Amino acid sequence: MNPIRKAVIATAMVGSTIAGGALGAYLFTGSAATAQTSSTTTAPSASSSAPSTAAPSGTFHTNEDATHEAGESAAREAQETAGQVPTIP
Repeated sequence: MNPIRKAVIATAMVGSTIAGGALGAYLFTGSAATAQTSSTTTAPSASSSAPSTAAPSGTFHTNEDATHEAGESAAREAQETAGQVPTIP
């Protein structure tokens, strides 16, 4: 075999090895566009019988529905009227 032909074959073998390694790495690790994305998870909800210890986020809005107001204590209504998040059942 002449030396030029050997060099061409060797270059093709090295190139295919590098391309195969890059393709394998891409398939096993994902692309750069998906490698840095973060997933959002929802915190597990507390059971309805256990009070939540975490402060609620967002703006508090009172519930002025007649059905809700009928079963509400005066202390809870006072907290709602003052714009506070009710802590009294």
